[in-house]
Amino acid sequence: MAKIYHANEIKNIALMGGSGSGKTTLMESMLFESGIIKRRGTIEGQNTVCDYFPVEKEYGYSVFSSVCNIEFHDKKLNIIDCAGADDFIGGTAAALQMVGSAVIVLTANEGVTVGTENHFRLVESKKKPLAFVINKCDHDNADFEKTFNQLRETFGNKCTLIQYPVNAGNGFNAAIDVLKGKMLVWKAEGGAPEEKDIPAAEQEKVAEMRQQLQEQAAEADETLLDKFLGEGLTDEEIMRGLQSVYADGSMYPVICTSGLRDMGIRRLMDFLITMAPSPEQFAYPTIDGKAIRPQDGAPTSLYVFKTSVEPHIGEVNYFRVMQGVVRAGDDMQNMERGSKERISQLFSVAGGMRTPVDEVHAGDIAATVKLKDTRTGNTLNTKDCDLQYAPITYPEPKYRRAIRPQNEADNEKLAALLTRMHEEDPSWVIEQSKELRQTIVSGQGEFHLRTLKWRLENNDKMMIEFDEPKIPYRETITKSARADYRHKKQSGGSGQFGEVHLIVEPYEEGVPVKETYKFGNQEYRISVKDTQEIPLDWGGKVVLINSIVGGAIDARFIPAILKGIMDRMEQGPLTGSYARDVRVIIYDGKMHPVDSNEISFRLAGRNAFAQAFREANPKILEPIYEVEVLVPGDLMGDVMSDLNGRRGMVLGMEAEKNFQRLKALVPLAEMSNYSTTLSSLTGGRATFTMRFKDYELVPGDVQERLIKDYASQQSDEE
Repeated sequence: MAKIYHANEIKNIALMGGSGSGKTTLMESMLFESGIIKRRGTIEGQNTVCDYFPVEKEYGYSVFSSVCNIEFHDKKLNIIDCAGADDFIGGTAAALQMVGSAVIVLTANEGVTVGTENHFRLVESKKKPLAFVINKCDHDNADFEKTFNQLRETFGNKCTLIQYPVNAGNGFNAAIDVLKGKMLVWKAEGGAPEEKDIPAAEQEKVAEMRQQLQEQAAEADETLLDKFLGEGLTDEEIMRGLQSVYADGSMYPVICTSGLRDMGIRRLMDFLITMAPSPEQFAYPTIDGKAIRPQDGAPTSLYVFKTSVEPHIGEVNYFRVMQGVVRAGDDMQNMERGSKERISQLFSVAGGMRTPVDEVHAGDIAATVKLKDTRTGNTLNTKDCDLQYAPITYPEPKYRRAIRPQNEADNEKLAALLTRMHEEDPSWVIEQSKELRQTIVSGQGEFHLRTLKWRLENNDKMMIEFDEPKIPYRETITKSARADYRHKKQSGGSGQFGEVHLIVEPYEEGVPVKETYKFGNQEYRISVKDTQEIPLDWGGKVVLINSIVGGAIDARFIPAILKGIMDRMEQGPLTGSYARDVRVIIYDGKMHPVDSNEISFRLAGRNAFAQAFREANPKILEPIYEVEVLVPGDLMGDVMSDLNGRRGMVLGMEAEKNFQRLKALVPLAEMSNYSTTLSSLTGGRATFTMRFKDYELVPGDVQERLIKDYASQQSDEE
């Protein structure tokens, strides 16, 4: 029978690292040392435990986060192995919200890379305790000291050596463990090290480092500080103090390994079991502001943080038990969807491997299958619980493309597949745009969307094309104009008759209607009878003023006139884009006692509005995005120059460690390939976010080109 673990025996950890850091190989050695696998796989052999999806085998790198439940020294490590590339940062963000601490892997031969920096910023934003692992200490070009110095230069003096290699490089087989006060020596096959006394040549250095560790441990509380200043701290007190400063983010421990040769792996797992905080030390917030700590005796509640459709199995839901105990056969309520679910099976998982278990306790992470209506971000509770947890925060999309099937008959099938893929990875954002008549898929970068394409074409046999997405322009007017239109149709029997006179003007919040308007030599007096303000789904407003006197048009026809106006608001005359921020004053008209009806006034209103709109100096508005670029200071000039070339307006910059945070307003039309360009300009060292800000008038030359393009398109369609 599987051992049951309680919150104080569990450590939930996110394993992170940039592409090429050796993280997957490191994970293989951890699984091997814990006895979960009998033979370590390789990326080249496409047989690693964590990279088990076909797309990962094809690309040779991780695409999805992978959960590994490891038992070691009668404790449990739930390690979520996160994809290294920044394009797949969504899975890393989800993992970080579920764990108590993070480990970032970098290499002794490459040092601090852009992946290291990006992951550090994410960990820092989530306020999680962090340790660094300097891997590949056996590499021919390994330079451990240089790498550690880079860590300190980049992330500060919180970076603290717990171990360092005696002989980094091809012959690496020994490390000094400052905490243990021993030298660890490995055989050629790695595994469990032999503990030896520290060589005389290293003793002075180790004594100095242990003194520094004591000083850091003493900062944990006043009692330890007083004892440190007196007789000094015992090994147990040092550990207790270091656990505290590590947990509150005041120290980033640094450990050395060779994942390939299985050296330092056992010590790494032992360190995590000893030092990393348990789930009981942290509270998770609910949507109504409660703070939930794991307790076995509380009503059962779990949170689904990952959903995947896996080979030969189907849908698998990964969850953390927030409180209580979940057992196979439990009936639960989905709080977001209002549906009922039965937990038919529970699994302890290691990548693509699954072992059935009977129950999972508070704080633990596990998986289940065959839930009918549960997705990532859902809370499942037993009937005596009403908790609902704060949602996972995903990064804003950076790269967007229009997607369509090669065979138009597959539109519905594609829509269903995209919905499923969004449920697997919510950082793939899908929008069915009625306005643009396109399906827009947005993600973290070109590779992110290329992966979606690969999976659709290879797993689901759905051949697709990516197109440049259209821009959701808006149209508005900049001055007042007047028009009238008579719709008259006679074809035997009852005819159609409706005549509408109206004025249009730009709508601005708080600006009242004028009492008189003058067009040509004629003056029009306005007497407001009724006002309707209609917020538009696409932003802005249309305001309808009824100023008809003397019963020229019955009030029952006003809704029909408004429908006609809305017809043209939905298809502006310049580019066919939505119109916004227009005030329409209906001041006169005519009707026929027999032939007037709703369709007549709808058509009259639509055509009168279109004529007036064209005379009101119409302008095109374009979406403007607020762009923040985090860029190394020495590359800022190139990035600013590129933004200027994109019609960007730089708002300012501020220093952030070794980086500059550059803020700018940039038209969406100019951001199409920015993700790829920024990576090329900075060697992948810069990152950016973008979010919608507002609509602004396009420059005259751009408007002229857009109108010509639209006219040409209309001509082609005719």
